[in-house]
Parts: sequence; C-alpha cells; structure tokens
Amino acid sequence: MIRVFLLDDHEVVRRGLRELLEVEDDLEVVGESGSAQEATRRIPALRPHVMILDARLPDGSGIDVCRDVRSVDPSVAGIVLTSFDDDEALRSAVLAGAAGYLLKDIRGSRLVDSIRQVAAGESLLDDSVVSRLRAQWGHDVEDPRLKGLSPQERRILEHIAEGLTNRQIGEVLGLAEKTVKNYVTSVLAKLGMERRTQAAVYMAGKERRGESPH
Repeated sequence: MIRVFLLDDHEVVRRGLRELLEVEDDLEVVGESGSAQEATRRIPALRPHVMILDARLPDGSGIDVCRDVRSVDPSVAGIVLTSFDDDEALRSAVLAGAAGYLLKDIRGSRLVDSIRQVAAGESLLDDSVVSRLRAQWGHDVEDPRLKGLSPQERRILEHIAEGLTNRQIGEVLGLAEKTVKNYVTSVLAKLGMERRTQAAVYMAGKERRGESPH
C-alpha cells in the first residue's frame, strides 16, 4: 500500500484528490493539511511514501515543505502540484529534492501513475529539462563576498550547491545538524541572501563558468 499525504490550502482540491486516490486499491491517503507549517510538522510522523504539495500556500510553499521534510526523512518522495508553469519554481523544486513538478490540469489517471512511479523511486523530472535549468543558473561575476567566508563556510556553501540537506552535510563533514544549520545561517547572512535556494543557484552559475569559490 502506497501511503500519500496531501497539502493544498483549498479544501475542495484536497477532497477531490482524496476521492481520486482512495478508489485505487494500492493507494491510501494517510493525512492532509492546508498549512505549510502544519504539514512540515505532521508528515515526518505519518511517514507517507509520497507527499503531494501545492507550490503556493498562505503560510509558505510546498517546495519548502519538500526540502524541510526530506532533510528529516529523505525516503519521503515529493511531487509539487501547481497551477503555475514557472521556471523559477521548477528550479526551486529540483533543488528541494522533489521527484516531480506537475501542473494541476494533469489528468487524474496520470497523477495516479506518477504517484506510483515516485513511490518506486523514479523521478518524473525529464533529464533534458533539468539540464536546461542548470545551464541557466547564475549570472554573477567574481564576488568579493566569498572572501568573507571561512574555509568551513565555503565547504558548507559547496554542499548547499550540491543540493544536500543539513543532515547530509553534517554526515559528510562530521558535524551536528544544528551546527550545520548555524553555519548555513551565517553563510546566507554574509552573502546577503535569505534562502539557501539563492545560494545554490548562485554557486551553480559559478560552477558552470568554471569559477572556484576558494
């Protein structure tokens, strides 16, 4: 049985998704929410195989929920379901570790098949699309702000660019997850950025041009 969690701020949408999925013998909706913060708290405890995430919510983003949940439990696959065909949101979804980015006009049968695919460990993201997005990331020139980073902060920044979660960075560098979180906060502050996605996009652009952060 494939366990699914639904995140959408519209009750009618959640109800429609639940009815669509629960007629399938191998799918079970184990929880739902209209709040990003509530979903971030509940999903790790419910341990679904797949989370269906609305990209835009009143208190946040399903993309952020994807990243935050997967930093706690990377076995949970995320599908971002949105009304907006937006390259920036797609880039953010890729960096958050989402297995799929689908528009809400998708046919029900295809959504069901997509859930089964990601539950089996497959990605719905086309390699050519991901490659195109990576080629667009970053347009910065040599940045003196990098000189303000310590060697450890530079290593943290490189791992952010690789899409690693705080927990994964901690495992690589032998640091506690809370320590990594503090480093990430410091790195973003020194770069004048608010989100790790911005730092990842920035570093991807430098890598594409063959520049070194050191």
